[in-house]
Amino acid sequence: MDSISSANIACGFHAGDPGTMRATLALARDKGVAVGAHPGFPDLVGFGRREMKASPAEVEDFVLYQVCALAGMAAAQGMRLQHVKPHGALYNMACKDRALADAIAKAVASLDRALILFGLPNSELLRAGQAAGLSVAAEVFADRAYDPDGSLTSRSKPGSVIHDTRQVVERAIVMVRDKRVVASDGSTIALQADTICLHGDTPGAAEHARAVRRGLESAGIQIRSLA
Repeated sequence: MDSISSANIACGFHAGDPGTMRATLALARDKGVAVGAHPGFPDLVGFGRREMKASPAEVEDFVLYQVCALAGMAAAQGMRLQHVKPHGALYNMACKDRALADAIAKAVASLDRALILFGLPNSELLRAGQAAGLSVAAEVFADRAYDPDGSLTSRSKPGSVIHDTRQVVERAIVMVRDKRVVASDGSTIALQADTICLHGDTPGAAEHARAVRRGLESAGIQIRSLA
């Protein structure tokens, strides 16, 4: 929490539980960190990283359910959510599938149009958010490899998760300063970077976060929450 400006908090479907949600919200409040809901597929065993067949109506329902749960817990502590960032397979599918993206955006907008929707740059998820009247934020991933089409490389492939801290820092700086990233085939992808994701379950995640913050600040880049 000392290294980040915004936190994505799992809402119980792919990870987390009521106690963890409440404790994480309290820690974020004490550290001045903005908070957002991190809804995923109902898949605790697969940590929400397995694709599931769900209709747009089902996706809308379980995204709304999860966001409402965290929003209610936040309100009980005098906090408001800043954003919504779908998790794992749901995120990756919605970035390409407009029907799923629309379902997520509809769920978020029906609760609070002030919420910011996160998604990959130039994705269906961001386009759906804009169409629903939401503010959107283009998200980049410092610790994940990219395919040439701008999507994240599947975790089933070698090198999909980047573990070298120096490399993670260098990528973060280039993404923000130069608005580009090198894909797995060596090609260069242009992108907008409004927010940087670091995965909390990546080994060494805390050190990555500390190093990325130091690196960005050393490069003259100010870090602050989107709100």
